[in-house]
Amino acid sequence: MFLLIALIVVLLLFLSSITLILFFIGPTILLQPRRRHAQFYQKLSHPIKPSDLGLIYDKMNIVTRDGIKLNSWLIKRKENSKGTIVYLHGVGDCKITGLPFAKFFYDNGYNIFLYDSRRHGESEGTYCTYGFYEKNDLADVINYLELRKDLHLGKIGIFGTSMGAAVALQTAAIDKRISAVAAENSFAALRTIFDDYQKRIIKIPFHYLRNIVIIRSEINAKFKAREVSPLKSVDDIKVPILFVYGTNDIHINHKKSVMLYESAGNQKEIYPIENADHNNCWDVGGEKYHSKLLEFFGRCLG
Repeated sequence: MFLLIALIVVLLLFLSSITLILFFIGPTILLQPRRRHAQFYQKLSHPIKPSDLGLIYDKMNIVTRDGIKLNSWLIKRKENSKGTIVYLHGVGDCKITGLPFAKFFYDNGYNIFLYDSRRHGESEGTYCTYGFYEKNDLADVINYLELRKDLHLGKIGIFGTSMGAAVALQTAAIDKRISAVAAENSFAALRTIFDDYQKRIIKIPFHYLRNIVIIRSEINAKFKAREVSPLKSVDDIKVPILFVYGTNDIHINHKKSVMLYESAGNQKEIYPIENADHNNCWDVGGEKYHSKLLEFFGRCLG
């Protein structure tokens, strides 16, 4: 009996400690992911600006409706383009990760627009809300592109990876100017993805810990976590969607992409990349994947 009581006390102390830790640092981890800048990618021998790949570009800051400056690059065709594709990076990353994508699609006839999401890279912003405010940011980006008189805009496609894919889906549900979305390794809902991270990193399955972090995060960043749901958004998307996932993704289970695909309308495709994880679909998928994206956007934007 004494050992049982001792174990219960230890367990309660442990849970109390974890609860207090997550109460104070959980919202910071969720809302303020570490920023990656050019120095990080230089160490990986990754190009850090379009000119490193021989691309001429315009650099600008786009001001969102709530006054946040988004650091952006526009790589535009000199002659008539086949359309314009906006690249959206994942959480913790920045627009630099999209440079190989930009080079490929520019060479194949498209304008490319890349920007650092709020609270990422060189952009302003205190909090990352995974689509709650970011979907409006993308709409503001499209507003800017429509005002560029020197740009043959054509139809607009969105390519997003991870958080960027989730933002693309949430935006396409409310902005009819988007003609196609390619969503790579998207999550289905913010609440469920936090559960997955909690189980993998903290090794504790209790949902009350997630609720503590979510509630404090909602208060701090003034947003509604339940509204951050690509799974709900796909019901309202009327344009073609290509869902892409890496079969070895341990950050976001590929079943989330399958779930999104099954919930979407009739204009949908799903494309698994064998042996790819969360961050290397572009490299592991190789020419076959690149050609698939080119075919998809060519058909939808042409």
